[in-house]
Amino acid sequence: MTTVRTLLAGAVLLLAVLGCDAAPAASGSPEASATVHTGISGAATAGPVCPVERVPPDPSCAPRPVAGATLIVRDGAGREVARVITAADGTFLAAVAPGTYRVEPQPVKGLLGTAPPKDVTVGAGAPTQISIVYDTGIR
Repeated sequence: MTTVRTLLAGAVLLLAVLGCDAAPAASGSPEASATVHTGISGAATAGPVCPVERVPPDPSCAPRPVAGATLIVRDGAGREVARVITAADGTFLAAVAPGTYRVEPQPVKGLLGTAPPKDVTVGAGAPTQISIVYDTGIR
């Protein structure tokens, strides 16, 4: 739940910076937070973390969040429409209108290469969720 709260708090801050409206959720519950109408959100992680994967998986070898990764969002014509930096827990939110986009992760120091780009179709309503996966180079 902390990750969701962090993501939503970041969304409100991003929307405020961009001058977008964010209204409180209709519910009066303590879990109520900002409503984000459209965008791309998710988390960036890096893995593998351990040199040998085990069955069942070892929780200490789960992919780790990637903080400070720059993600560039381009529209169908290739124009940059958003640029976001992942939070300490790897989460991000790019507030964009409904449409088709390409998310281009940029290289992160200490990780092998870059994560592959993601093509995303954003509809009206809640942000479209994606995962960005970087390679640690551990084998």
